[in-house]
Amino acid sequence: MTAAVGPRRIGVVVAIVLGLAGCAASQSRPEPDGAADGMRRIGNLEVRGVPEIPAALTERMQQYRNTREAEFAGWVGDGVLIRTRFGDTTQVHRVNAALGTRSQLTFYAEPVAQAVVPPTASPDAFVYLRDVGGSEFYQLFRYDLAAGTSTLLTDGRSRYTEPVWSNAGDKVAYTTTERNGRDWDIHVQDRDGSTVAALETDGVGWYVQDFAPDDSRLLVSRYVSINESYLYELSLEDGSLTPLLADGVTASVGQAAYGADGDTVYFTSDLGAEFLRLHRLSLADGRLEVLTGDIAWDVEAFAVAGDGGHLAFTVNEGGYSRLYVWRLPDRVQVALPEMPAGIVSELMFHPDGDRLGFSLSRPIAPTDVYSVDLGARRLVRWTESETGGLDPAGFIEPELIAYPTFDQVDGVRRRIPAFVYRPRTPGPHPVYVAIHGGPESQYRPYFSAALQYYARELGMAVVVPNVRGSAGYGKTYLKLDNAEKREDSVRDIGALLDWIAGQPGLDADRVAVSGGSYGGYMVLASLVHYSDRIAAGIERVGISNFVTFLTNTEDYRRDLRREEYGDERDPQMRALLERISPLNNVDRIAAPLLITQGANDPRVPASESGQIYDALAGRDVPVWYVLALDEGHGFRKKSNSDYAAAATVLFLERYVLGDR
Repeated sequence: MTAAVGPRRIGVVVAIVLGLAGCAASQSRPEPDGAADGMRRIGNLEVRGVPEIPAALTERMQQYRNTREAEFAGWVGDGVLIRTRFGDTTQVHRVNAALGTRSQLTFYAEPVAQAVVPPTASPDAFVYLRDVGGSEFYQLFRYDLAAGTSTLLTDGRSRYTEPVWSNAGDKVAYTTTERNGRDWDIHVQDRDGSTVAALETDGVGWYVQDFAPDDSRLLVSRYVSINESYLYELSLEDGSLTPLLADGVTASVGQAAYGADGDTVYFTSDLGAEFLRLHRLSLADGRLEVLTGDIAWDVEAFAVAGDGGHLAFTVNEGGYSRLYVWRLPDRVQVALPEMPAGIVSELMFHPDGDRLGFSLSRPIAPTDVYSVDLGARRLVRWTESETGGLDPAGFIEPELIAYPTFDQVDGVRRRIPAFVYRPRTPGPHPVYVAIHGGPESQYRPYFSAALQYYARELGMAVVVPNVRGSAGYGKTYLKLDNAEKREDSVRDIGALLDWIAGQPGLDADRVAVSGGSYGGYMVLASLVHYSDRIAAGIERVGISNFVTFLTNTEDYRRDLRREEYGDERDPQMRALLERISPLNNVDRIAAPLLITQGANDPRVPASESGQIYDALAGRDVPVWYVLALDEGHGFRKKSNSDYAAAATVLFLERYVLGDR
């Protein structure tokens, strides 16, 4: 890593045709061996093994497939920007009054991944990210609110992420791999399009966190792994990079932001603790305070009002969010209106400092945009997303349980948390086990139309475990699946199958396992170990061989994944990764499998799904394969997602719900 001494001025290309942005994804389209056998084309999908989907099934699912969500993107005057979908993809909309009419601002065949609004009282523009075909080679665009026009800010080829506006609203800082396609640099761009390479590095995981109040400095962080990250201050005047925490201390650092005085830094970290706590650092004397030492859960996000009058933060309590607001500088807790239980995200204060906007998702209601008027102690709802005409009173709220697994802690069997959606009809119910990805992630009870459909319409009990290695339960739990312990998380699924067998309301003979990305690996590994106890598997964009995955994932993320899974260049680790990879144990998979994959996936290359399909297609194992030619790491376009959802239900009906 090298700090730019006297930031280097570089030009920015603005004359690229907008439709070309993001076309630089390097993954080639995989073709399973013998692809011509049984392959048919449906729109942008290549489908193998999937029967014709009955029109009645597609029609039955339409209400669920037409639920919508709205995500808070920022304040624009007294109104808000949101991201929502009214066509095939998610776009940016403006709402000028609570529960008012939505005005769509962007109109693209590709979804808008993020929109960022400057923290000024009357912003005249916002920046948004868009790629092509799920490549994740995001480009930055500036949208002029008065003219209604977009301008490409980046080169149309490289990857640009995590834009942050200056306080004056005249600059944008962001991370890019523009220089060599691998290392993560930090650039700052002015309104006139001129760009400064503020920091050039020889590594990955660098992010802009915040501008200082006078816009002369940046808080930047370097992510090594979920257990290790570092916080720095970067001078935009001389390019100096100053570490803000003690040398030799390994800890996780989450979010960071300046206080209004510019001499204070707030940040979250598990420094000296199991959980992420909120800290306050004085830049003047180096004094460090822990502000939430009495809270035994992760502080997941926070926001500091621009005038320095309030600080808001959310705590992840077993999956649900609890919102706190403090009055500064004395940190007196502000009384808040009653809020529904759910997950709070995208915390942002209005420039007036008295209104706090956020997104709120509940298991029984789609994500919507809300704000709290702190002076009036009033909760304001900005959007009311559609539920496809379904009565929300019929949605099922999950029960949080914990089941025993194979090992012990202090002489007592370890327990694994899980959310269970139980149908209201008489059992015993077939079971749909959904395994999250990451692996450093956590299932949280967001609204899911798919899970509601399985529970309400198919009569399946949905069980979503947070196996060892999941975030949210402390860093000891987080590390329990690292390296040689990788298959211990698979054993947690075996313990879940034991728990299901002991529940009178559940049918242990009709269990499906499903998961995406790392969760896709978990599905394949579960089928390797427990095919005799699992009726079927559903694998989305999953890892089938850790060595080929690490070899073929994009250059800019390979080292980050090696930190989690192990370095395949080390002979001993390579042998372990080969031994536990499902592709090398495919002869032990006997249960039917449905695979869905995006051809342009930069994270888990499509070759991972292609090779497991090839291996199973040559054996007497039913395997269905859906490859989307215009998608990446998951399906973001409604037409593709609708087909995959219908194929999933048909697969469940054939191999889990019916007579086998």
